[in-house]
Amino acid sequence: MSAMQYVSVWLDVPLRGAFTYLHPVPLATGQRVRVAFGARELCGIVDNSVPPQALDAARCKPVLAVLDELPPLPESLLQQVRFAARYYLHPQGQTLFTALPTALREPRTVSLPERCRYRLNAAGVADAPSPRSRVQCLLWQALQQPLDRASIRRLHAQGTAFLKQRLAAGQIEILPWQAPPLQLAPMLTLNDEQAQALATLRDSLGGFAPFLLHGITGSGKTEVYLQLIASVLEAGQQALVIIPEINLTPQLIERFVQRFPASHIACLHSGLSDGERLHGWVDGWHGHADIVIGTRLAVFTPLPRLGLIIVDEEHDGSFKQQDGLRYHARDLAVWRASQSRVPVLLGSATPSLETVANVEAGRYRKLQLTQRAHEGAQLPRIGLVDVRRQKLEDGLSEPVIAALRQRLAAREMSLVFINRRGYSPVLACTACGWTSACRHCSARMVLHLQARQLRCHHCGAQQRVPLQCPDCGNPDVQPLGEGTQRLEAALTRLLPQARILRIDRDTTSHKAAWDEVYRQVQAGEVDILLGTQMLAKGHDFGALSLVVALGSDGGLYSADYRASERLFAQLQQVAGRAGRAGIAGDVLVQTQWPDHPLYSALCQHDFDGFAASQLAERREAGFPPASSQVILRADAPNYADAEAFLQQVLQHCRSLPDGVAVFGPAPALMARLAGRERGQLTFEAALRAPLHAFLRQLLPEVDVLARKAQRQLRWSVDVDPQEI
Repeated sequence: MSAMQYVSVWLDVPLRGAFTYLHPVPLATGQRVRVAFGARELCGIVDNSVPPQALDAARCKPVLAVLDELPPLPESLLQQVRFAARYYLHPQGQTLFTALPTALREPRTVSLPERCRYRLNAAGVADAPSPRSRVQCLLWQALQQPLDRASIRRLHAQGTAFLKQRLAAGQIEILPWQAPPLQLAPMLTLNDEQAQALATLRDSLGGFAPFLLHGITGSGKTEVYLQLIASVLEAGQQALVIIPEINLTPQLIERFVQRFPASHIACLHSGLSDGERLHGWVDGWHGHADIVIGTRLAVFTPLPRLGLIIVDEEHDGSFKQQDGLRYHARDLAVWRASQSRVPVLLGSATPSLETVANVEAGRYRKLQLTQRAHEGAQLPRIGLVDVRRQKLEDGLSEPVIAALRQRLAAREMSLVFINRRGYSPVLACTACGWTSACRHCSARMVLHLQARQLRCHHCGAQQRVPLQCPDCGNPDVQPLGEGTQRLEAALTRLLPQARILRIDRDTTSHKAAWDEVYRQVQAGEVDILLGTQMLAKGHDFGALSLVVALGSDGGLYSADYRASERLFAQLQQVAGRAGRAGIAGDVLVQTQWPDHPLYSALCQHDFDGFAASQLAERREAGFPPASSQVILRADAPNYADAEAFLQQVLQHCRSLPDGVAVFGPAPALMARLAGRERGQLTFEAALRAPLHAFLRQLLPEVDVLARKAQRQLRWSVDVDPQEI
């Protein structure tokens, strides 16, 4: 036993320290191992930078197995994990396993794709098959050049068997992976603004420099990305591109593949299988992938030749993880770029106020694109439809219906946007006022008429539509408000000749849904696109000339101080889908508040003015980005238990550092979610450092309180929260 070595191992458990195990020989930092933890077997990651606990060897368990099919995880990834755990106040073990593909979190070996090529050696070339065997001759001839296994399989169904036979005969040499020569499709001609932005960005390659590329919708930001990435690939480096949504991936990947036909492009997003995601992640880590494109978790992908990070649509809220490790991919991308000494480019038509504040403070450099890239294309005209005195037909005003008819007659495509799926957001009784409230959440259940179901879009609860009011028995229960399904039915009735394509989470759940959407649009098979915020992000529908936005006033009533920023960005983005290909574009926004300053700025395309007014309000109120916030949340089946726990935490906050304030306990904005009552404490400070230092001292005490609390109580910490 004396010869055994102590090793520190991180595990995917909600505890803040590493665990000590024994192994006969030292293990490298980053090595995956299988260990026993209680009655379970878990995957662990060795970390020699953490001193093992001084324990009696008899009390330590041995490492059960070393999972050595992969080399140890790189130090750059472990450093990023340490920073993320420290900044987001999250257990380092859970942070590390969040950063890994699902397949690497399991206590088992994984199978990896081959990254080698095969070629006949001299003996194989000399051993020609009989001319009567056409298939054998085809494969023999082809294998006189290096081919990978997939290419051999594509040549003929017998390709794999032929390769196996020749390998067994010693007639094949195995060549290590080698990147094909870089191929670049012809570049588009840039306008003066694009060319100037590209020149500035190229000059920054080779060192850390954070940029905001603030370009109006349709200004050609993606073309700037592509030409900048070409320079990175020519230098033998890798590029990381982070995008907000899976549904942006097909169109973006197509453009990248067309521009870089020989380059290996790895995709990383939740729509992939565990194996596909693992292979893309490992290809990036081993340097086989030249470009990695992915959603927020891709920010952790190790890239040994990293030369550039791009965060597209950097304002998008989906870059913020809302459970577990509540990290923000944009902010981690900037930190990673600074550590790797590479430029980071944040692109958006409606930058987040945090990014605008960083530009004003001189931390980021702003590059601006004020013209649309397509020759002759102009920003759309935005008009407001005052619906206070309008008679609405299933939520549609007469001016909107007339505009849709006009575009239909002109054979131009329209887009109707409403950020509510389902048929109606609520079902109500006309006699007693009963509404279809979710029993598990502080929300209403949405009517999905085709499925004859009420569904909660927060917790997923479902129930059949009642035939009568559950409270008073009245059979007259009516849908109130409109969702995408109800609008689809209304448009079909009002415009029977129109070809309508509804796009929401219900219609795009299968893997190839967006490929089919693009096919139909490009084939001219769609007259009206109808959908939710999925349509607002980055899509390029060239024939689109009219955008109609419905139901946007709700964002003006929200108690969330970020609601106006989100609403303006959403409307500006969806408006930007119109008029991108030389066809004049129009946008109609239905509203009961046509004089609201937000709509005035929207009609003038005045993002800078809107952002300045919002920043001034935030500074006056002391809200981020003028301050730093951390929310400590607790939830339990009963609010009293969550509040009692938060009151105990508050007792430990009596000696707050200067400049740090705490507010609460108070119910969360959605006080009940999935059958659990939620409360929170909000910590706030003008400076981030003293706030984080205080919380690092407080959280071990919170851990102790949680262990003594009700077993069903859960708690979490949200640094830089995006939801209140």
